Amino acid sequence: MLSLTEIALRHPGGTTPIVAGRGALAAAAERLAEWLRGRAVFVVTTPRVLRLHGDRIGRLAGAAARRVDLEVPEGEGAKRLEVAGGLWERLLAEGGKRDSRLVAFGGGSVGDLGGFVAGCFLRGIEYVQLPTTLLAQVDAAIGGKTAVDLPAAKNSVGLFHDPAAVFADADVLATLPAEELRSGLAEVVKVALLLDPGLLARVERDLPELLAGEPEALEPVVAAAAALKVRIVESDPREGDRRRLLNLGHTLGHALESALGYRGLRHGEAVAYGILFALRLAEARGPGWLRPAVAERVRALLARMELPPLPAGGLDPDDLVRRMQRDKKAREGGLAWVLPASAEGDDPEAVEGRVVADVEPALVRRELAGFLGAPLGYTRSRLGA
Repeated sequence: MLSLTEIALRHPGGTTPIVAGRGALAAAAERLAEWLRGRAVFVVTTPRVLRLHGDRIGRLAGAAARRVDLEVPEGEGAKRLEVAGGLWERLLAEGGKRDSRLVAFGGGSVGDLGGFVAGCFLRGIEYVQLPTTLLAQVDAAIGGKTAVDLPAAKNSVGLFHDPAAVFADADVLATLPAEELRSGLAEVVKVALLLDPGLLARVERDLPELLAGEPEALEPVVAAAAALKVRIVESDPREGDRRRLLNLGHTLGHALESALGYRGLRHGEAVAYGILFALRLAEARGPGWLRPAVAERVRALLARMELPPLPAGGLDPDDLVRRMQRDKKAREGGLAWVLPASAEGDDPEAVEGRVVADVEPALVRRELAGFLGAPLGYTRSRLGA
């Protein structure tokens, strides 16, 4: 019998139920019937998601007065201002009202774009997240952060707009390619490293099944990672302090994505490289900061995921540093890094995240040059692959 996990995310605007597990989309059809009744529902999605899972959205939208599908490009190409502008025009042309509904049905890019469009249209309409990728289910769909990209920096135009609900169905993950599953697992590693050693051990143990997209293996991982993110978001809903810990790996990760024109690396793969670089910066702070065994454990796990190589000679450290300085997490006083550190206590594997503002730019530039000079050597020879 299929089971569902429900987590309540409390935030300044109310409470968002997050329903995770096999059969979550079937449950959504019943749970959202009253929310949709008598209203127009605008479904932001991609052609591929409609082809694979369109029957599921058909059952869900049956209670609405009418349904309008708004197809957008796949991947990061959806998160452009011109795409958002086109959706606002369509919403107006199709008679969208303040009490119309929007459904973001797709991966993290669709969720970011759909939430941003919903948050701005007529000063805000309600929407629901139906994430169809592992990365979106464990991270992007949770917490109300929405955004589009500018050419120079990812997620640089956006707002907080919490969804009315999130339904994360593990069954849809079986259609994902291994690269997408790897991308999502990098986000799981990030949060598990900082908050849940048991989840990290589960990923280590079940990695082959997780990369194969087996719903039985993915279901508990999605539920556990979602619960961890909820815990952090509730403590800091607008990313004033503690929520910044979830940016581990993202400082360099976002810069890599931008420098590569959002091609060649998926978001989670870029974050994985960012985590590896954060380990390097942590080790540069001295032997008392992070136990070597912890760093090697994370490197070994990421090595097993077989990250795609960074382009040889195609990345300039100075350019990446400039891009990091434009990152949305930067402050007027400079760029703060999220670094893993060994926690105090008797557990040698325990790790905590620390927001560090005193990393010298010269050190970042020097370490980055070394990291980029032999990225495969760093992720293979030092990772034991």
